[in-house]
Amino acid sequence: MNQTAELKPASAISVLAARGLQKRYGAVVAADDVSFNVGRQEIVGLLGPNGAGKTTIISMLLGVLTPDAGTITIDGIDLAAQRSQALQHANFAAVYAPLPGNLTVIQNLRIFGMLYGIKNLSARIDDLLIQYDLTKFCKSKCGVLSSGEQTRVSLAKAMLNKPDLLLLDEPTASLDPAVARDIRRQMSDFATYGGGGVLWASHNMTEVVDVCHRVLFLSHGKIVLEGNPKTLPEEYGKRNLEELFIAVAREPLALELV
Repeated sequence: MNQTAELKPASAISVLAARGLQKRYGAVVAADDVSFNVGRQEIVGLLGPNGAGKTTIISMLLGVLTPDAGTITIDGIDLAAQRSQALQHANFAAVYAPLPGNLTVIQNLRIFGMLYGIKNLSARIDDLLIQYDLTKFCKSKCGVLSSGEQTRVSLAKAMLNKPDLLLLDEPTASLDPAVARDIRRQMSDFATYGGGGVLWASHNMTEVVDVCHRVLFLSHGKIVLEGNPKTLPEEYGKRNLEELFIAVAREPLALELV
């Protein structure tokens, strides 16, 4: 097991601060007064069953959705007031957001690098191709790559601008165990040594225990539990994080009263 999450304490300085986020779709409440921080050198797990509100929250943090109420600051920059400046400090990767399949790996990285205004772009791309073991695929179109290879390209894209805040949604879902382990190590190193913060949405509880300093459990758009993934299950009488996840999905109100 990767021990980085235990060895490196989270910084008290927040790279992300969300306060009172609310989002409704008609009668459906997707986010209900959601507040949390992500500190520098911290990896925070965002957990919950399908429909709990994880994707809505990430979309608001990316400026894709506008919250009905609440505030978001990235590196102290208000997202609503200075969207472009705030998002220069962030990036994102998810299995459901593949890069354009008709472009090669290097074309995708170059185009996104130009959009981000990356200096010394060619050198940065070369470093990322090596880091994510993509050199041999650099002239291949992304659409013909395996799902795991496409995921690695998305992660390389997410690191182009050396973000302070990295938003990851199921980043290792399509990777084989060995590659997934390497990605977890790289993301832990990013937080520990690079000084960034990571919000990591996942259904893989073993992975969450491995990499996350802290977890937030969502249910029906609300944060119902928060704590250390290694000790939180015992606090609620569960043997492990997977049992706690199932309990949150089935009976979140009962857990809040424990």
